[in-house]
Amino acid sequence: MAEEQKQEFWRWPESSWKNPEIDWNVARYITVGIDVGSVSSQAVIMADGKILAYSNMRTGSNSPSSARNAFELTLAATDMPEDRMDYCVGTGYGRINVPFADRTITEIACHARGANFIYGNGVRTVLDVGGQDIKAIRCDEKGKVSNFMMNDKCAAGTGRGMEVFSELLRVPISDVGDRSFEFEGEEPAAVSNTCVVYAKSEATGLLRKGWSIEEVLAAYCKAMAERIYELIERLGVKAEFAVTGGMAKNRGVMDRLMPLVGLARMQTKWDTQIAGAVGAALFGLKLCQKGKGRKK
Repeated sequence: MAEEQKQEFWRWPESSWKNPEIDWNVARYITVGIDVGSVSSQAVIMADGKILAYSNMRTGSNSPSSARNAFELTLAATDMPEDRMDYCVGTGYGRINVPFADRTITEIACHARGANFIYGNGVRTVLDVGGQDIKAIRCDEKGKVSNFMMNDKCAAGTGRGMEVFSELLRVPISDVGDRSFEFEGEEPAAVSNTCVVYAKSEATGLLRKGWSIEEVLAAYCKAMAERIYELIERLGVKAEFAVTGGMAKNRGVMDRLMPLVGLARMQTKWDTQIAGAVGAALFGLKLCQKGKGRKK
């Protein structure tokens, strides 16, 4: 029992990956994208526009340290020295705190460009559900932003909101989506409160009334889906539709959102959380090709 109480249910697994088919030694340009979000940080190393390696880890209390840690975790997956890097672009919530970046670019531009890469150039609408906000983005066949909308700075409907509920209900965050469908009877109504603070109180009250954990999860996932839909409906959705960020991995929200959208969601083999960092690295490549790289 004591062991169970120590478990941090909100904590998701950090990861790193290297492409064994790419030899950085023969690349002309090595570019790096660092995406420091409010909840997670990603680093991507690209060799001539192809993903060589990436990492995905928790953002700490110090943005500069988070940027450095993510980059070092990615670099450790390779045998490449840091000084081989030709250009580094920082993006995300903490982009101004990437001390080794040559330039910063907004996460909206980077997620659109990254989605174009990881999903394909058919993407026209990108939904990015971040740790603290939601962004709906329209883009063209090159991943260039044509329009976007953001929600207010509120945890409701975001990754941080889901972490709060995971901890409250003592359900590992990776299990939330599946467990939100493991209830008997009809789908429960969405929780009425969009604010996480009040929604927590409402959820506690529902448990006291005899609701199962699965029913409460379903009610909150449904509320998140409806809140996200309100934003993308205001923007206007065009096919094809892609989702970036950690929430793309939560079927409890996504499987309730897509019927509202009325479109099939695009699929990708890549980790949906690396889209921003991929876009940043691709912007770095473009700058290198224009002669802006560190080595001229």
